Amino acid sequence: MLLGELLQDVTGIIETKGNLNTDINALTLDSRTKTKNGLFFCIEGARFDAHDFAAQAVQNGCVALIVDRILPQIDVPQVSLQNVRSAMAYIAGAFFGHPAQKLRLFGVSGTKGKTTTSYLFKSIMENAGYKMGLIGTTGNMISNEHIHSNLTTPDPIDLHRCFRQMVDAGVEAVSMEVSAHAIDMHRLDGLTFEAAGYTNLSQDHLDYFQTMENYFLTKKSFFVGGQVLNAALNVDEESSADILKDLKVPYLTYGISGNADLFARDIEISENGVNFSIQLRGVETMEVQMQMTGMFNVYNALAAASLAMIAGVDKTSICEGLRNVKAVPGRIEMLDTGTPYKVILDYSHSPDALENILTTVRMFTKKRLIVLFGCGGDRDHGKRPIMGEIGGRLADFSILTSDNPRTEDPDAILEAIEEGMKPTHGKYTVIENRREAIRYALKMGRAGDVIILAGKGHETYQDVMGVKRPFDEKVVVQELLQELRGETGAKE
Repeated sequence: MLLGELLQDVTGIIETKGNLNTDINALTLDSRTKTKNGLFFCIEGARFDAHDFAAQAVQNGCVALIVDRILPQIDVPQVSLQNVRSAMAYIAGAFFGHPAQKLRLFGVSGTKGKTTTSYLFKSIMENAGYKMGLIGTTGNMISNEHIHSNLTTPDPIDLHRCFRQMVDAGVEAVSMEVSAHAIDMHRLDGLTFEAAGYTNLSQDHLDYFQTMENYFLTKKSFFVGGQVLNAALNVDEESSADILKDLKVPYLTYGISGNADLFARDIEISENGVNFSIQLRGVETMEVQMQMTGMFNVYNALAAASLAMIAGVDKTSICEGLRNVKAVPGRIEMLDTGTPYKVILDYSHSPDALENILTTVRMFTKKRLIVLFGCGGDRDHGKRPIMGEIGGRLADFSILTSDNPRTEDPDAILEAIEEGMKPTHGKYTVIENRREAIRYALKMGRAGDVIILAGKGHETYQDVMGVKRPFDEKVVVQELLQELRGETGAKE
């Protein structure tokens, strides 16, 4: 495709250099990638400026550049733009043949619940007969086939490539997590969502957004900026009112305690799941039985049901779809351990998420509630003592350990968590090595206890000093249990 053709939907062009009839056969953000007739996007990030690597990209086969300033020392066609990130979204759409225009897009935004809600909505739509795609934290899916992704919302090149795969595979609709980072970085520019759901707002990602106001306004902009044609909002969430006052599209509200269009009643929660009744303005009733537990999953189900109703799905498909989801990877996932105590894997890595999982699991814990958690490095420092306080207050015993320390000193992270833990006088220990910490937890488990491994969830790696080392907690737990059983057998 010619460079000039790729620019047809792009606005904010400042200057061009060279021949716009240059043929483009590949798009890339990585100057190290070998391409043939590639187009390289020079994005200035927090740590690196890709303009500095443009020459390397040309050496590796790129024949044109998208830049925010013309690079006179490099003799290939260049297009200077006001916003390179936004332009990349439009160019990627054009390059892959505008596949998103052939799909019904449904988004889920909010601090917590995006992954579970997107899975529940996918299941509902599949029960209604649609071939579905899914894009989110746990990877991308075409029906039940997994496609790996490293980001909750992929960069525009990967995103539109994925849309292209979905269209070619016959996918009709996509259930998609929408992160605040993706909104702020213009990854979704040029897309139109038939409907989007708003789950909640709580502290997270302040390393990037600096303030909760910035974080919220970014999410709000997605709903009020013209990309979303219909909305579903959690009316029990205080920040929803701020979105509703500026919303210019049709919407449904959902909730439990608020005056919602779609609301849940007669909620029964157990360790095996949750049963409740969904009512639509008191005139339509749906009896729901879910295999997933917790009050937060009632909200996730309401969000998914709201989107489904906007999409025109019948209530039987909604109920069946909600009932069919046994678990979402790394979300309150009960591991098969064959032990007298339970082991639960959960992605909870923010204060609200940790409090929710501990409060929920406490309801069916017969003996001790043991939680293992840490906090990620190079991320929001403010949440560390808050999570320490939550663990000390709500668990019978806490094991503080490394999450993804990244480039930070793991011990410094743990000390910050301890600052919040100590005033609670809750019982705890610190074991920096996560594998050894899990061993300690499994070894101390007794009949009736519940052990929560929090923070990693579906992740299969641990990020230490910029290196992602294999670390799948499902595998680690099984390996450690086998070792512990061997030790017990040897003693006997």
